[in-house]
This record gives sequence, structure tokens and C-alpha cells, in this order.
Amino acid sequence: MNATWSRFNIVSIVLGFAFLYLPIVLLVIFSFNASKLVTVWGGFSTQWYVALFNNRGLMDAAWVTIRVGLISATVATVLGTLAALTLTRYTRFRGRVLFSGMVFAPLVMPEVITGLSLLLLFVAIGFDRGFMTVTLAHITFSMCFVAVVVQSRLMSFDRSLEEAAMDLGAPPVKTFFQITLPVIMPAIVSGWMLAFTLSIDDLVISSFTSGPGATTLPMKIYSQVRLGVTPEINAACTLLIAIVAIGVIIASLANKRREVQRLRDEQAAQRG
Repeated sequence: MNATWSRFNIVSIVLGFAFLYLPIVLLVIFSFNASKLVTVWGGFSTQWYVALFNNRGLMDAAWVTIRVGLISATVATVLGTLAALTLTRYTRFRGRVLFSGMVFAPLVMPEVITGLSLLLLFVAIGFDRGFMTVTLAHITFSMCFVAVVVQSRLMSFDRSLEEAAMDLGAPPVKTFFQITLPVIMPAIVSGWMLAFTLSIDDLVISSFTSGPGATTLPMKIYSQVRLGVTPEINAACTLLIAIVAIGVIIASLANKRREVQRLRDEQAAQRG
């Protein structure tokens, strides 16, 4: 029975991962296809990457996406970290339930509702849609994800470290930047990566809040896919996958290195 269930589990896992990642592998492979037909292999070639960089529309959309992602992820990380600190350190204050609900509402709110509500807001206040409205919208829905990640780390944070630092004469601000911030930095970096990934991947909210000159890459790809998939789109998607993968690897290595250094410092402190 155990052997049977073991084989069933292995087959299920293999099929599940194949269903998730095989289309991505095929997309990457066919981005190097020499044929114009995306489903017929015509030999290895990088011509579609050259064509991609010569495609002004896709490159402009990619530049808009990167700028929106960097700005929105950075601002969302700062705001999400402050929200997480507020919810963790101040457990009782007037309006805490309302504040918590407003912070985490985008987690469960359908993207269509979020995008439509932001569109109505921008129209009501007379704010012309464009790069700024897309950036504000991405900050709005990605901030809650950062707050969740950072709050989970703060919940297990040892407050005695801060108390010891302040007992030794360190002011609260210095204690935060030299004690608290380095400890929660892996969570902050993870939150930034998550916010950046969500931003460059978003289509629905961007479609509601974008305007002239603010077409993101997912919107551009979607508009072209409706007319037919081209090898240039495969190349663009492959580059997006590579950027996200490289960012995740760099963040993981940095967090691992920081964790190893922390363990070394603790061992040195114990020996001392």
C-alpha cells in the first residue's frame, strides 16, 4: 500500500509540475525558433530577439513596465513596512480594525473591482490617466503583500534585542536602523521582489488605470496575442522570465549570505 501510494504521489507531483512549467519551457524553446510559425520548429536562431529590440512599441511598453515596477515596488515596500510595524507594535489604538481592513483589503478584492474603483476615483478627481495613475494603482494593490510578508517576520522578532540596545543608551531611531532593520531586511527584500513581480505581471488593473503613453508590456502583449502569437512575443516573455528568475536568485543568495553572517556573529558572541 505504501509503495502504491508512493508511486501515485510521485506521478501526481510530476504531472503537476509538468502542467505548470512545461508551457514555460516550450515558450522559451520556441523563442529561439527560426520559423515565423510559433508551433513549427525551423531551427535555432536569435533573430526574434533582434527583432524584439527593434520593435519600438514593445520596447517602449517594456520600459514603462520596468519604471512602474521599480517605483511602485519601492514605495509599496516602504509603506507596507510601516503598516506592518504599526500593526505589530501598536496592538491597541482607535481605528486599528479599520486600518487593518484597509491595508489587507486588496488581498481578497477582485482585480476588476480594484481597477474599476481606482478608475472612478481618478475620473472623479479629474486626474488624467497615464504613467502616474498606473504607478499609484500598483502601489495600492502591492503594498498589502509587502505588509503581510514583513508582519510575519515582525511577529517572531525578539524584542529583547531592541530593549538591550536602548538600555545601553541607543535612541529609538538608531535602534531601529541598527538592530531591527537588519533583522527584518530579508523579509523586506522578499516583499520588494513580490511587489515588483506582481507589478510587471499585472494586466487587469493596468488596463483600467492606464492612459496615453502608459501602455505596459502585459497590455501590449495581450493586444497582440488577440491577433495571433508571434515569435517576438515569445522572446519578450522569455526575457521577462529571465529577469524575474535572476532577481529571485540574487535575492536568495543575498539572504543566505546574510543569514550565514548572522550565525557567525552569534557564534563569535557566544565564544566571547
